[in-house]
Amino acid sequence: MNPAQQILQRVFGYAAFRPPQDEIIQTVIDGGDALVLMPTGGGKSLCYQVPALVRAGCGVVVSPLIALMHDQVDALQQLGVRAAFLNSTLGPEESRAIEDALQAGELDLLYVAPERLVQTRTLALLEQVSIALFAIDEAHCVSQWGHDFRADYLQLGILHERFAGIPRIALTATADQRTRQEIRERLALNEARQFVVSFDRPNIRYRITLKHNARQQLLRFLREERAGDAGIIYCMSRRKAEETAAWLSELGFTALPYHAGLDARVRADHQSRFLREESVIMVATVAFGMGIDKPDVRFVAHLDMPKTVEAYYQETGRAGRDGEPADAWMAYGLQDVIKLRQMMASSQGDEMHRRAEQHRLNAMLGLCEITSCRRQALLAYFGETLPAPCGNCDNCLEPVDTWDGTEAARMALSAAYRTGQRFGVNHLIDLLRGATTDKINQFDHQRLPTYGVGKHLDAQQWRSVFRQLVARGYLNVDLSGYGALQLAPSCRPLLRGELQIELRRETPRKAAKQRTKTPLSSDVDVALWEALRERRRELAEAQGVPPYVIFHDRTVQEMCTRLPRDLQQFAHLTGVGERKLEKYGPTFLQVINAHVGSAG
Repeated sequence: MNPAQQILQRVFGYAAFRPPQDEIIQTVIDGGDALVLMPTGGGKSLCYQVPALVRAGCGVVVSPLIALMHDQVDALQQLGVRAAFLNSTLGPEESRAIEDALQAGELDLLYVAPERLVQTRTLALLEQVSIALFAIDEAHCVSQWGHDFRADYLQLGILHERFAGIPRIALTATADQRTRQEIRERLALNEARQFVVSFDRPNIRYRITLKHNARQQLLRFLREERAGDAGIIYCMSRRKAEETAAWLSELGFTALPYHAGLDARVRADHQSRFLREESVIMVATVAFGMGIDKPDVRFVAHLDMPKTVEAYYQETGRAGRDGEPADAWMAYGLQDVIKLRQMMASSQGDEMHRRAEQHRLNAMLGLCEITSCRRQALLAYFGETLPAPCGNCDNCLEPVDTWDGTEAARMALSAAYRTGQRFGVNHLIDLLRGATTDKINQFDHQRLPTYGVGKHLDAQQWRSVFRQLVARGYLNVDLSGYGALQLAPSCRPLLRGELQIELRRETPRKAAKQRTKTPLSSDVDVALWEALRERRRELAEAQGVPPYVIFHDRTVQEMCTRLPRDLQQFAHLTGVGERKLEKYGPTFLQVINAHVGSAG
């Protein structure tokens, strides 16, 4: 075995790399730069952790989130790796002790926040020590076009200037072609080898539904399909996150809010509970989640539509990192689109930036409205082709019913035009359905030719027609703040009768079949499974770390199926390296042997 394979087995407890991990790792070990695009749960961390342990010196990892640093350092220390972090949570004495350890050559990996790294003092410190490599995690944060832009990342090109000859590896799970190019340019990685691993996460079931009563739809999903599971619910506003968490708590769920407006200690406590306890639901804004390493998140739900496909992909990717079945569930409506477009109109960016944002929002809306396989569309956005429909999204499992909406679409467009393109969707629906309202009377709209011509459709059906016309670019939303619907130039062929249009028929979909809370194979003894998990929980609680840092569920399940009876057999389990064998082998063997003895 080469040194990288030896470390993989001895330290991390894995038998073999997943391609192209071995090629990426060898590139960095040999002193080359690399740009790695790999989906969440694909094993990005090993791509820099292993080379850092093979090469002389300390590997320096740039990480944007304090929580991520803490998690990764906890996990590495469990493996016997000499890891530490430098960030704002440390006092002066703690920081000095870590800096002393670095200078003494006593660290294998050091995690640093980008704002700390680019300080003159930190750069001077790093120039005095032996550096194995620089790893820039969540590299998409460098993109000013992206959804997670961090200004501090723009200064990381200095690593190329100040530390020539030291390999750099930039990693991300989310980057379209434009963002990849921006990463290359801003981080001076134009000569780096690029590795793009499939973006497909086949274990995630994608489901997107139209909002009717979003809370009740969410409640049905949680109770019928994900009862007792850990998950994340994303909301557009802080207020909605807090109100949703309070509402779920009243219904008996363990639901905690998380957003940037909460007190830092409350945020830290809620995040800690989410990582360490089971069955916790985090109700959050996008302030939560990047870098969260919890492998057993069984669902990610969106109560509002994300503004980009990149954001949607990254947020849903926090589900099912362990490879077991997980759900990405979303409810959306026309109001989401109007709100997002109004937010974009008030953006501080220039015209080019606003146009790029608009393009990305349209792509997200297109993903919501599509009637074919969602996974094919999602992967196509990132330049990847899925040859056949996935069979694991709502459109594949329940094909969408369509209808000839040409005449209804022309009525809707005519209603917007004849009212001067000054009114929102609710008034236009009232007009088409022949309602008598104060606004209809005020503007004398009952005299218009379109008044009452749409009584054959109910208000919900008309709302669907307008939403799909906006999604397909036949109607624009006025961004001045009132949400008026205005005709787009592309609607002319439709109005003239030169174009036919098929619309999706909105029919309630059945709930998916409920999945077991723990993805156990039929040959697993549930009593042993629970006993091992309880021992894991006790150990984790005593050390103040999440249970999965001790062992992942997959390793615990392997204990149940293979029933190791001594340390030699225990050493062959996936995820059991030398340090964990020594530290935890005896206590878990005790549980296994006691169970087998009582069963015999």
